[in-house]
Amino acid sequence: MTEIGQEAWTIRSARLDELHLLAAIEIDAFWALHDAGAVACEPTSLPLDIVEQSLAENLLFIAADNTDQPFGFVAGIRKDGSVHIAEIDVVRRWQKQGVGRRLIEKAIAAARAQEASGVTLTTDREVAFNAPFYASAGFRILKDNERSAVLTEILENEVAHGADPARRVAMLLRF
Repeated sequence: MTEIGQEAWTIRSARLDELHLLAAIEIDAFWALHDAGAVACEPTSLPLDIVEQSLAENLLFIAADNTDQPFGFVAGIRKDGSVHIAEIDVVRRWQKQGVGRRLIEKAIAAARAQEASGVTLTTDREVAFNAPFYASAGFRILKDNERSAVLTEILENEVAHGADPARRVAMLLRF
């Protein structure tokens, strides 16, 4: 357990019976990104099949409070020999307390344990808790000609759903 003030929390593997809770976490966290100007659309959540794939691949981790109530998660999926972070979210009340860092560290450790070649993600280049945060964890922004077809397709889909194309980037942490 990690303690913040008087509140204890932990990072652990997700359970099947918790999958229905993740959309609410994602939507709550969405508003922090929206307020930072990174998106101008309505909130959405990961499709259930992606969440189930992440769970099946042992790449879905939960931040849970001292009552074991989830308040954050990271969902990774295997893509092109790497682990792609499909989503990472922490409810606003728990943000800026190191939870996101612990979640990304857990995903990186799991990717290494599964002998992936690295970890990829897409994010906003300007928001401090996006690209600058991931850079501090060792990720680098990929140039257009460095992106795989899969990452390019993910970025294009995000833009089609309201992300600003000038701000959206793909990032990589290579092992």
